[in-house]
Amino acid sequence: MTQHFLVELGTEELPPTALKKLMLAFAAEVEQGLSQQGLEFTTLEPYATPRRLALIVRDLAEQTAAKDVVIWGPPAKIAFDADGNPTKAAQAFASKNGIELSELASENDGKVDKLVYRSVAGGEAATSLLPAIVSTALANLPIAKRMRWGARRTEFVRPVHWLVMLLGDEIVDAEIMGLQASRETRGHRFHYDQPLLVENADDYLKKLTTTAHVMVDFNARQQLIRQQVEAEADKVNGVAVIDHDLLDEVTALVEWPVALTGRFEERFLKVPPEALIYSMKEHQKYFPVVDFDGKLMPNFITVANIESLDPAQVIDGNERVIRPRLSDAAFFFQTDKKTSLQEFRQRLKPIVFQAKLGSIYDKTERIKALAGKIAALLNADNSKVETAAELCKSDLVSSMVGEFDKMQGLAGYYYAQHEGLDDEIACALKEHYQPKFAGDSLPETITGTIVALADRMDTICGIFGIGEKPTGSKDPFALRRASLGVLRILVEKELALDLKQLLQWSVELHQANITQPQATIEAVLAYMIERFRAWYEEDNIPAEVFQAVQSKEITQPLDIHQRVLAVSAFNQLPQAQALAAANKRVSNILAKADATSTTLDPALLQEEAEKSLALALEQMAQEVEPLFARSDYTASLTALAALREPVDAFFDGVMVMVDDEALRNNRIALLSQLRELFLRVADISLLSVKG
Repeated sequence: MTQHFLVELGTEELPPTALKKLMLAFAAEVEQGLSQQGLEFTTLEPYATPRRLALIVRDLAEQTAAKDVVIWGPPAKIAFDADGNPTKAAQAFASKNGIELSELASENDGKVDKLVYRSVAGGEAATSLLPAIVSTALANLPIAKRMRWGARRTEFVRPVHWLVMLLGDEIVDAEIMGLQASRETRGHRFHYDQPLLVENADDYLKKLTTTAHVMVDFNARQQLIRQQVEAEADKVNGVAVIDHDLLDEVTALVEWPVALTGRFEERFLKVPPEALIYSMKEHQKYFPVVDFDGKLMPNFITVANIESLDPAQVIDGNERVIRPRLSDAAFFFQTDKKTSLQEFRQRLKPIVFQAKLGSIYDKTERIKALAGKIAALLNADNSKVETAAELCKSDLVSSMVGEFDKMQGLAGYYYAQHEGLDDEIACALKEHYQPKFAGDSLPETITGTIVALADRMDTICGIFGIGEKPTGSKDPFALRRASLGVLRILVEKELALDLKQLLQWSVELHQANITQPQATIEAVLAYMIERFRAWYEEDNIPAEVFQAVQSKEITQPLDIHQRVLAVSAFNQLPQAQALAAANKRVSNILAKADATSTTLDPALLQEEAEKSLALALEQMAQEVEPLFARSDYTASLTALAALREPVDAFFDGVMVMVDDEALRNNRIALLSQLRELFLRVADISLLSVKG
């Protein structure tokens, strides 16, 4: 027999940014508990609103499955002495299984007579197991900080007020967090502020929606909010900007969503739109509206938790709340424009970047110097690069960034435009923070790209140089993200820059800040190369492919990337494993051989197989040389794959380690040429799946 199981914990308003995570974690913990106890079910449905965490388990077995348990003991001849009395072995077996000595029995297990204990396990009622499962699940929820309330010692993320636990139509006898389980839930705080009795899981879903004004299904509520918000935007001929995180948060704030459109004065549109959007989203949880060209409109959409009889009054209230927020943004913008970015930069001098690495002003000096060196390599406009580098952190002391921290870079961009600075310099002030996260877009301008590289290199080298490199989950300066940002920029922007050279320059610019410069360079290089390895791992490129390339100790990320892609493509060819194994064999032979010369004497070629291989290598070297010259590693390895047949024929028909020293050395030289040809790209012997 099966029944639907319902559990609902009623609470004070739960943290909106954590609600979805708590809902999914509760479901996962209960599912794990049911599985551990052997309680079978078909599906599990998680639910959540600001005032409740709930779960419905469909077709839950009313008891665990019964199964026969057979435990074999020691052989009978050991369990009993010559007089038929139980030995210590028999006594231990009986004690372990909780049976009397008189109950001992023996059976033949197919080989010999042994003591055996037979019993039936399982058959426990679900009602006896569910309280502990639910209690454990709630205790294991990912709650950073738990709270107590009243005189109770109970702890949870918020005070709890009611508990519903029903298996089918019956109440599960349980006391959790000081609450006795019942069938009494509560409705919407305003629309139905009273108890509501539910008969079972399906009755719960029906009554909450139709009677109590509660949409308990998080996903359905979210979908409705999206539809309502989009419909509201249509009414003003606009498009709602629906940020996924904000949508999650708004969904977690309401039980009965009603979207409404408000308006603010057009004068505020003179303020950078990002500041207005930030204020609407972060402070008020409003959805901004843009026109069909993506330009911000003087409208916002709010989602109320009540179906008001006078929605105009609700809208008016929200418009009154947003006005001072936008007024603040306008004031900060106007105030900041009275100060130049160079003046702001001077205010960076007392602001510490890191105690051992100086001020943020000092950091901009290092960024400027390093960016200038990179600009020279890339033939970029050094004047633009150095100006952008000087000013890249100036807006950190502006009023706008002080109020809206996410405006860093963006504020600098708008202030640079106000000052009439070159567009590329202005763009660089916002672009140098890119990429901010995995998958974020890269800087578009060359100036922004260079400053972005210099900024990250300065931070990585400085923090490593003072011995504060990341450990485990501790990475306060986000060096992992910075490292990946550097690698992405170099690879995706196709910049043929040597990472070790950049590290060398950056470490030198830190001067006395770094007491062990060479050790710092090596440590940072190893760390960043490891980030590269993880990058390819996420792209499902086998580890041995990266190792084959990295064995060459290349320090130019773009070149590494091109080789990895080439080796990965080569590894898919049917000839790859045979050639990898051959290279492995050659590597082992060369490691043991005394001869190191790669000079081949054609006169010493005796066997047809070695003559064929020598000719094939000569022809192949000529064919791939122009491919190597233009770093076309994929085409190079594809061409080299044609060597499989002559290589196989050589190893099948030629003995390398012959007694004749001249002949042996000549064959080793031939194999050295083969090995060197492949090593122009990577050590493909590491692709071999055999030892």
